Amino acid sequence: MNRPSILAMVLAGGRVDELGVLTHYRPKSAVPFGGFARVIDFALSNLLHSGIERVAILSQYRSYSLINHIGTGAAWDLVGRSRGISILPPFKDYSNPHWYRGSADAVFQNLDFIRYYNPSVVLVLSGDHIYHMDYSRMVRYHHEQDADLTAAFIEVPMESASRFGVADIADEGPYGGRVLAYEEKPENPHYNKASLTVFCFKPSVLIDVLSRNQESDSYEFGRDVIPMMMQQNYRVYGYKFKGYWGYTKTIDEYWQTSMDLLGPEPKIDMEAWGIRTNLLHRDIANRQPVKIGSQGKLTNSLVYDGCVVEGTVRNSILFPGVQVRSGAEINDSIIFFDNIVHEGARLNRVVSDADTVYNRGALVGTPGGDNTAGRVTVIGFGNSVPAGIQVGSGCVVVPKLPAASWPAKNLQDGEALQ
Repeated sequence: MNRPSILAMVLAGGRVDELGVLTHYRPKSAVPFGGFARVIDFALSNLLHSGIERVAILSQYRSYSLINHIGTGAAWDLVGRSRGISILPPFKDYSNPHWYRGSADAVFQNLDFIRYYNPSVVLVLSGDHIYHMDYSRMVRYHHEQDADLTAAFIEVPMESASRFGVADIADEGPYGGRVLAYEEKPENPHYNKASLTVFCFKPSVLIDVLSRNQESDSYEFGRDVIPMMMQQNYRVYGYKFKGYWGYTKTIDEYWQTSMDLLGPEPKIDMEAWGIRTNLLHRDIANRQPVKIGSQGKLTNSLVYDGCVVEGTVRNSILFPGVQVRSGAEINDSIIFFDNIVHEGARLNRVVSDADTVYNRGALVGTPGGDNTAGRVTVIGFGNSVPAGIQVGSGCVVVPKLPAASWPAKNLQDGEALQ
């Protein structure tokens, strides 16, 4: 098939408060996921497999981690004469005194980039969702309908629909239909087709609506641009997506989406999905093979290169370089790069950021080994958790907390150390 000229704009620069300490030093799109990858790898791998080879990443919040991860784009075959990846940070000049003020404003500030490549389609998508999608099918549908905008939607339970932009879509065939109504995060939703934040635009229409949106005081695609297009009778179509979609906006969602990698029939199959990542970032490519000691036990877990497991790991995901010493125990947890869990330490329902040490006898997370209940405990980057301390369910510890700031007493459920 002769694909049309497609330019992808990936919204990847934001931070959400709900992810807390995991986004102190990185945007949400650069949060590690799945034992070796980053959240943005799903969008970039989808683009690779969809044959879309000209990509821009719109980055604003603490971009270094993201820039370091993207590198040249070689991990996703985005290097060559007719393909490439560009990171577009915000800027100020004589006509623009603002940083990116929202998703729509981020694209508006880079209209010159769009004009330079003069594509037939602009694909705008979020860089912080977990899913597998062939965008070329959606682009084909967009052209067949002669749509001004085609947005991807997935059906969600009505009780959770208020968290998303939701639409009423005409039943015009297996792929979708005209969008009849749209509501952005309504208190009492009438529809349950939720937006994936994947948009196909005619470039001329995108330039027009973003330019007119500058006259408002809000600059979001869902809140502002789509409602404006509906009111002004643009041809807005909904494309029905029926695969897995993982949301990672909150700690609980991040934890649950990660757990969907486990089990006899995992909902996420990163190998089958063809997920690519930058194996040079954090030196993943040069790590030694996993070592399981004579007393090491693994149950329903993903463990990656550079890990040494001499203790017990159940229902967990260990990123490269994690060391689980003899007598240590990890349950229902996600442990980022180069953590060390010493003898007698026990982690239950924990998300632990990189370079953290759990000293002898530390008990962190749901007490009593009850791994089926309780809130997720989050330990920030670069901490040394004191020996013997007990940290309760739902606690949050900021990155690099000085040793003197740790309390002599235990942390009760839900406490935060800042």
